[in-house]
Amino acid sequence: MKQRGRHRRQKRGRALRAFLAGTAIALTAAATMISASQATVAANPGTLKALTSAAETDPLRLRESQVPQGSLDRLSSSMGRPVGVSAVLDSADRSLRDATGCTAGERRALPVAPAATAAYCWDTADTRSWRAGAVTTSGDADDDGLWGTNRVILSAWSRTGTTANGGGLARVAFVDADNLNRLTYSWVLLAVPVDGGRDYRGLVSQVSGMVWYQNKLLVTASGDGGDALYVYDMNRVQRATVDSSLVGKVRGGWSANGAQWVLPAVGSYRLTSEAGAARPDYLSLDRSTAPDSLVASEWVSGDGDTAGRLWRYDFSGDPGRSGLLATDTGGYARVAEAYATKASGSGPVLSYDSQWYLGRAAETEGDHGTLWRQNGSTPAKAARCGADETRSCWSGESESLSYWEQTGDVWSQSGRTLFAVPLASIDRSLG
Repeated sequence: MKQRGRHRRQKRGRALRAFLAGTAIALTAAATMISASQATVAANPGTLKALTSAAETDPLRLRESQVPQGSLDRLSSSMGRPVGVSAVLDSADRSLRDATGCTAGERRALPVAPAATAAYCWDTADTRSWRAGAVTTSGDADDDGLWGTNRVILSAWSRTGTTANGGGLARVAFVDADNLNRLTYSWVLLAVPVDGGRDYRGLVSQVSGMVWYQNKLLVTASGDGGDALYVYDMNRVQRATVDSSLVGKVRGGWSANGAQWVLPAVGSYRLTSEAGAARPDYLSLDRSTAPDSLVASEWVSGDGDTAGRLWRYDFSGDPGRSGLLATDTGGYARVAEAYATKASGSGPVLSYDSQWYLGRAAETEGDHGTLWRQNGSTPAKAARCGADETRSCWSGESESLSYWEQTGDVWSQSGRTLFAVPLASIDRSLG
């Protein structure tokens, strides 16, 4: 029985790859219809310029702050013993559709070149009024690619607004990826403890960047005061006991806007008050450095000549600070490496083996974007596609590039489409 089941999965996998290959051909044909203005967008940004002076790197420092242990203990005492990732995966009660179940409109979000080798789509009703954000995986979390015995994908979603009008929430889908033919997931609300751990509020942020490293989850905190990043402990997931649209302590227990689970922040990294301070807008993990590093970039409008900045922080090697950034005696996480790029309008960032990959959003909604590869010595490269050899070959709305080193795949999502592309395919497409 196991043998026949494996053969069915192999046949389904071959069918899915053939389907995606057909989709790629269709998308390539569609690329020939892209306007000339779209085809010439984003002139070559050249090479990266190293930023080495203290005046250039000091504004990129972040100051670490931790939620008092007493506040976390008070919250868990009221809500119940925290659980870990496996408990969330065991409760997964929702499913993604694979590429064969995605609509033609959803598949148009996939890259034209290189082609995705795996693609899934989120349920429309389950994600209505929420915006897709960053992706990270158990390939980031642990060097064997697993969290315990599980393969896991985390997908962030945000809802705009403020806590005053019931908006401004962020949640993460914990996706069980053990069986790539059937992805299931459960929602976890990102929260921030308040009132000394007697309550919590929702995180007010568009989660455009997110990295799961060891037992910590780091997420971007745009729109949430002076905090640049929030830190979450993956072993401190709390169960919501009341199913309602409210957030926090309510009559009869605890509510998480309909999610089954809550993840309260355990710390944050704050911006400096220096001129030129940059809020990290996009994040990824680089396992090719020693030590492993958190890669960050800022968004700069493509309308002007202002260069964007890319930089990295080292992770701490202290066993008592697992998943946290390395800090100096003043509690600052300092930049380990920084560059300026002329690839303005850039979005997601990835660094691996001294190469930097930068996604540039489409100029027009519904069009495709560009994926540049840059370093400090050779001019930038981007794939070309369609009859007019446009560089607009990447997904148009992706906000994340997450490299799963053990499988060689780069994961991203655009709109309601989650997809993977081998890094080797990306490099081959660049010539």
